[in-house]
Amino acid sequence: MILNNNKRKTTNGWRWLAACCLMTMLPIGAMAQKLIAQKTTIDVGKTGFQQPVTAVFEFRNKSIRRLKIEKVDPDCNCTVVEYPKTVVGMGERFQIRMTYDARMLGHFDKQAAIISNGTKKPVYIRMKGVVLADYQDVSCNFPIEIGELRTDKNELEFDNVNKGEHPIQQIQVYNNSDKPCRPNLMHLPSYLSATVVPEKINPGRTATISVTLQSEKVGGFGLTQSSIYLATNPGDKATADNLVGVSTVLLPAFEGMTSELRKFAPNMQLSKEKVDVVMAGKSKKSDVVNITNTGRSELKISSIQLFTVGLRVSLNKRILKPGETARLKITVLRDQIKKARTQPRILMITNDPDHSKVVIPVSAT
Repeated sequence: MILNNNKRKTTNGWRWLAACCLMTMLPIGAMAQKLIAQKTTIDVGKTGFQQPVTAVFEFRNKSIRRLKIEKVDPDCNCTVVEYPKTVVGMGERFQIRMTYDARMLGHFDKQAAIISNGTKKPVYIRMKGVVLADYQDVSCNFPIEIGELRTDKNELEFDNVNKGEHPIQQIQVYNNSDKPCRPNLMHLPSYLSATVVPEKINPGRTATISVTLQSEKVGGFGLTQSSIYLATNPGDKATADNLVGVSTVLLPAFEGMTSELRKFAPNMQLSKEKVDVVMAGKSKKSDVVNITNTGRSELKISSIQLFTVGLRVSLNKRILKPGETARLKITVLRDQIKKARTQPRILMITNDPDHSKVVIPVSAT
């Protein structure tokens, strides 16, 4: 009995080993391939007669090999597609643009087949919408689409604010739907208030949203950021699609400083006013800005903050005696900085009356 059991175990062991060998002999093409689309159907909404409209499809190559798109076949000559002609690396993102010529009135629904080495069967993308004879294109004045609304911006910046001031920023809103709506801002922090005029917007009409900052309610000097949300109607949910970013820069006050005191003030000088990092294919890369105090008293950098994602900073000293230099190291993270909604910038708040707020723009190429 013991011998039989040993034989059975040996036979099973050889079968397992043979299966493993067979798996290792399979060609890479037999492994699972993944061509992942953020959306395969896009509703481009309304457009005018003979006003071409484009849908942009976001893809990512999540396979274990490089991707080659052999061709993209639209279902009619009225549609043109643009796609990468070069090889797409593993994990890389890319776009396919599909443009309809809008030479026929009415609803349209167009497809295109993507043929590549990333999938066994074609992947289909689809764009739909409607062509109107009397359509007025408002995308120039209202480039941001938020649900059924179009706006002129989705970022508010209250810059160079002194304590006690109440600056106002405005958002222009256009009703792009076929029904009346009552837009409103949700999740306002305590230092912001908003009004909408008019409160009800009919289709094809506009409204103005005025956002007021109560600066005395803002916590401290420097950058304060928050997210608010633009709803088409009361009761709508807050999502990433209707987010409006708000940035506030509160400055220290130097109004009481006499000209005599200014003579003995610190003076901040930078080795460069902006930073342009050449990534050269790297996922992260750094640059250095030297900060020198050329004044006659201590320079204090009380705050250093980032406006966007995609950056890391380190400063070796925040208090500089006259003549001293500090080293500000700026690291750009390639994949994250691509997600930045606004210009990447570094903000510093100091006790230099002439440079109380210092902003260093950062770009990556």
